[in-house]
Amino acid sequence: MKFLIAAILLPSLAAAAILPDAIGAWQRGAISKPALSDQPIWDEFGLKGSETAVYQNGTGKFTVTAYQLQDTTGSLAAFDWQRSNTSTPSTAAKLAVETPDSLLLVHGNYLLSFAGYRPHKEELDALTGSLRNLDVTVLPVLPGYLPSGGLVPNSERYILGPASLQKFAPGITPSVAAFHFGAEAQLGVFHSPKGDAPMVIFNYPTPQIAMQRIPDFEKLPGAVAKRSGPLVALVLAPPDPDYAEKLLSQVRYQAVVTLDEYVPSRRDNIGDLVINAFVLIGILLAFAVISGFALGGYRALRRRSGHGEEADAMISLHLS
Repeated sequence: MKFLIAAILLPSLAAAAILPDAIGAWQRGAISKPALSDQPIWDEFGLKGSETAVYQNGTGKFTVTAYQLQDTTGSLAAFDWQRSNTSTPSTAAKLAVETPDSLLLVHGNYLLSFAGYRPHKEELDALTGSLRNLDVTVLPVLPGYLPSGGLVPNSERYILGPASLQKFAPGITPSVAAFHFGAEAQLGVFHSPKGDAPMVIFNYPTPQIAMQRIPDFEKLPGAVAKRSGPLVALVLAPPDPDYAEKLLSQVRYQAVVTLDEYVPSRRDNIGDLVINAFVLIGILLAFAVISGFALGGYRALRRRSGHGEEADAMISLHLS
């Protein structure tokens, strides 16, 4: 019977929709699976599920595609990859870009793409509030190490393994990148008067691993490399070596050290200590008074009942 119930429920659970039935006044219509190209890259980014749905309100309609990634790092990588070269920054989310009729944004471990309509904040809140298994861990800080001056808009790509490395920076071999150490990389293209220069910054778990890896990066044809802490930055085949050196000089690792700081409590206040001492003395005095009255009452009660000793009873030793 258990197997029969599981066989009945499993298809319905597998078909559970990612997107809600309605977004504000918009009602969901047909649901389908989006066509995915470069499946190895999606697998590397940790894609767990995807869904496309058409929403309609009267004669108006638009399409929403949701990608559920394993974590926020995967959603950041997918965002960099999927955004259009003509998109501009949007205020819809911390990571969001838009075109006149589309919106692409990251919400936790979800990448949401809107085509044909840009929803309002209330509609976005209704959608993001319905997402299941949401991961809201902090986004990687590695993109912040890219220099801002001269960066070509929408050229950033986040690299998590050999598949995305081959796609976005084929001049670097996986053996040199050594992803088995837990490396991640951020790529950006910079425009100079003599041509575009792609820069890749690798982040390793420790500075010692970065020191071991940089000789292999320096052996790549035409590459100029630099290490800063656990970061290894390199410019691939720069058209202007001086510009490459200028870019590398702007990559500086800044370690954030958090010290455990003692937070005083009420126990450290001498005034509270004195007050607590007087409270304890009062409790002890009250206990002594109550105990005295209780014992005296008990003995008086025994005397009245004839079971107690006389008030002047004495013990005589008869020593004579």
